[in-house]
Amino acid sequence: MRVFKAKGFAKFASRQNISDDKLCEAVADAVLGQIDADYGGGVIKQRVSRSGEGKSGGYRVIVCFRQAQRAFFVHGFAKSDQANLDSAEVKVYKRLAKILFALSDEELEKALRSKDFTEVQCDGKAG
Repeated sequence: MRVFKAKGFAKFASRQNISDDKLCEAVADAVLGQIDADYGGGVIKQRVSRSGEGKSGGYRVIVCFRQAQRAFFVHGFAKSDQANLDSAEVKVYKRLAKILFALSDEELEKALRSKDFTEVQCDGKAG
């Protein structure tokens, strides 16, 4: 499985000191069916812990997730800043997921070259 983070999400993760290892853990949990919220259409919400703390007071990340294929981290927020997505946000992320999952390998490589996405390395290999 290949794992990516969108440019805006990468900035959020960097500011909040969220490591790629934590993102890999969130994807590994999703692969095992441990999903915090499933909005449908390939959009899920996962909890990511703050450094030195548990997940409950940490961050929420929105992932466009397709089992055994690709995962795209597209949005993150602190639980204290936002409790949940509203219905309009869910619709936007579902549309985005549809677009991301339809990307050909060539289109995805172009997005990586243009730095719109970066690939997350899990255990020394992608995804």
